[in-house]
Amino acid sequence: MLIVGSAGNKPSIQDGADSNKSAPGTAFDHSTHEEFYRYYAEESASPEALVRMRRVRDHVMKFLSTGAPGGSSLDVADIGCGAGAQSMTWAELGHRVHALDVNEQLVQLGRERSSTAGFEIDFRVGSATNLPWPDKSMDVCLALELLEHVEDWEKCLTEFTRILRVGGWLFFTTTNALCPIQAEFNLPLYSWYPGPLKRHYVQLALTKRPELANYAKYPAYHWFTFYGLRKFLKHRGFRSLDRFDITNLEEKGAAARSVISAIRALPPLRFAAQVCTPGTIILAQRQS
Repeated sequence: MLIVGSAGNKPSIQDGADSNKSAPGTAFDHSTHEEFYRYYAEESASPEALVRMRRVRDHVMKFLSTGAPGGSSLDVADIGCGAGAQSMTWAELGHRVHALDVNEQLVQLGRERSSTAGFEIDFRVGSATNLPWPDKSMDVCLALELLEHVEDWEKCLTEFTRILRVGGWLFFTTTNALCPIQAEFNLPLYSWYPGPLKRHYVQLALTKRPELANYAKYPAYHWFTFYGLRKFLKHRGFRSLDRFDITNLEEKGAAARSVISAIRALPPLRFAAQVCTPGTIILAQRQS
């Protein structure tokens, strides 16, 4: 099964998010907590991170046969790129990569690392709610562990869909409101807290207790389900697949293949499986 991050005691990823429902031109805070920067500067360069990022790339690539012809260079947008680990895995295959993040220090680190590796990646500092690229200019849009940290998440998703060409693919990961296991807040069963209590702890993390949200400048505001996000994207011309749809059964043993096949066939079992899996994974294709 596709895994893109760990559920351990790690800082919550806020890269590429902004905390304001603001008009274009508003200045965003591009700084970072030093603890947050140090963690991601180190973690993004680890062999384990590279394995995860290549796994994401390879899963998405399996579904690109309906898009650009085999061997063609793709335009790939990496939103919330951080230090550029995911961007570089696409650049190493010769694709044109456009990367954006709100965290200026991490973007600069990404520029330095990609230059040293010999990759030409278009790194930008900016907001996920106001992307700098034209309509229908990308074949692939990636946003890992980002949506939950953007207060105006609908504008964020609308921007993702705007820049994708018809036939293009959107891959993103985010929180799962159904599962009690999460790594965004250092609080037990936080996914199941009622909205007002969640907002209380977000405010604490933003003021007196930043360690509650692992020093993320923009803590997780939102908690999603695959079903709600699928409905949102369907109204915008997208067909969505979840983690079980995109799992490669050929990589699994006989028992795992049987379980995943049953999950795919039985909606109640799929729902139960969603409850048991931290994080929401969506791969969606723009069809109109």
